[in-house]
Amino acid sequence: MTQHALHPADDLLPRDIPVQLIDPTGAPVTDEHFTRPDNDALLRAYRGLVEGRRINDQANALVRQGRLAVYPSSHGQEACQVAASQVLGDRDWLFPTYRDSVAVIARGVSPADTMTLLKGDWHSGYDSHEHRVAPQATPLATQLLHAVGFAQAAKHRGEDTVVLALCGDGATSEGDFHEAMNFAAVFHVPVVFFVQNNEFAISVPLSRQTAAPSLAHKAIGYGMPGQRVDGNDVAAVLAVLGEAVDRARAGGGPSLVEAHTYRMQAHTNADDDTRYREREEVQAWIARDPLTRLRTYLTAEGALDEETEAALAAGAEEIAAALRDALNADSELDPEDLFRYVSTTRSPQLTEQWEQLRGEIDRSIQPTGGH
Repeated sequence: MTQHALHPADDLLPRDIPVQLIDPTGAPVTDEHFTRPDNDALLRAYRGLVEGRRINDQANALVRQGRLAVYPSSHGQEACQVAASQVLGDRDWLFPTYRDSVAVIARGVSPADTMTLLKGDWHSGYDSHEHRVAPQATPLATQLLHAVGFAQAAKHRGEDTVVLALCGDGATSEGDFHEAMNFAAVFHVPVVFFVQNNEFAISVPLSRQTAAPSLAHKAIGYGMPGQRVDGNDVAAVLAVLGEAVDRARAGGGPSLVEAHTYRMQAHTNADDDTRYREREEVQAWIARDPLTRLRTYLTAEGALDEETEAALAAGAEEIAAALRDALNADSELDPEDLFRYVSTTRSPQLTEQWEQLRGEIDRSIQPTGGH
């Protein structure tokens, strides 16, 4: 096995203060290491923020209408979602969580197909290989092990693929998280762990998840660098994640990026977040909204005007309308699908069961005689 050089401890430690390139007021911040992306890249990201916010709002409405079974909103976390997609190349892979629908859509998956899982029809409604997006996962942290294995396979094949593995702060308390980190570091695979620290794992605050100075500090225990970033500053997230992806592609191995953000809405529509956090706390984060922050910056730079803003809003509305139409249409169900995808070759037992069900269906739709 090829050995890789151990890193000095100082090279692995994250900053005391998260990286920030645009402050909450929309003013630029100079950083000695990270360069703010140019306005073209930021305008592309802003479009993603506008569309992501509209998708979140529309999905929440569809839950109330009974068209979605559940929706874990990323309202307020859209900067992480958009940046996660934007830093990846065509050959790279995204391994999302259940809350990362906006990132999946930004990667090219249609909104309607993305919502298939949350509608309850299938485990995944899109072709993972076509879009290079793994199926969204509801169990915490399981996708991290899959991501590391995928990155190891890509390395063996000699590909320049980088895998971006997303998770939340709650997932860092799972054993799968630590196993994935350890394997990735020992085998020096091209994977970036991106932790969206939104302060709450359902109802459990971060203070009950870890006693470490930050989640990024966990990286040093596995021999990989960790970095902290303002997760509501899309410019900073693009810069920090972009560097981590470039490092992995160049053979530098895995790294961990912790984005400090906030879950503005409940865990899902089934959750009552008033039981475990105060409204004042939620309101305080409104001033850090990633969308308004970038809008202010781009407007001051002269890169965003009312006409462009209106065009972006109209485009986002078209996406919402298409999602609405798709989910308002009744699904065409085929009962044989219950048996069609169990195994490559259907067993005699499954064949017998299908024939029994088909007979019952045929009898139920036959007209009955009567006087």
